[in-house]
Amino acid sequence: MSNGPHAKLAELGLTLPEVVPPVASYVPAVQSGQHVYVSGQLPMAEGKLLATGKVGNGVSAEQAKDLAQRCALNALAAIDSLVGLENVVKIVKVTGFVASASGFTGQPGVINGASDLFGEVFGEAGRHARSAVGVAELPLDAPVEVEVIVEVA
Repeated sequence: MSNGPHAKLAELGLTLPEVVPPVASYVPAVQSGQHVYVSGQLPMAEGKLLATGKVGNGVSAEQAKDLAQRCALNALAAIDSLVGLENVVKIVKVTGFVASASGFTGQPGVINGASDLFGEVFGEAGRHARSAVGVAELPLDAPVEVEVIVEVA
């Protein structure tokens, strides 16, 4: 188990946070068959949004990439609490939403913050299909939101 997902997180200097409580009428993650669907995760830590605003106007692309990694970490916490990270077979699909200032087109680079973390934690099983979408607004004025679908054993 020393090279499992929890060990990989520790090697990266990361620990799973508490599951972020929903901000509306939904659950953090739900299992259906062999898949877990994780609700959109915001860059929250200790009950607070780490940043607000638009990427490309007040939030840099590099900061947003770090925020996307936090969203992914929050998604992993939701998965772990539901089925355990050790049961993840494959990260299937990542959808990233980036609250984008007019003219900002670097959404793929921002969402790499999430994708790269999944790859580091799960290796080949962390490679996934993905969409990176620019949007006008996100809940609570968050700059980034990430949702994930994973296959589990």
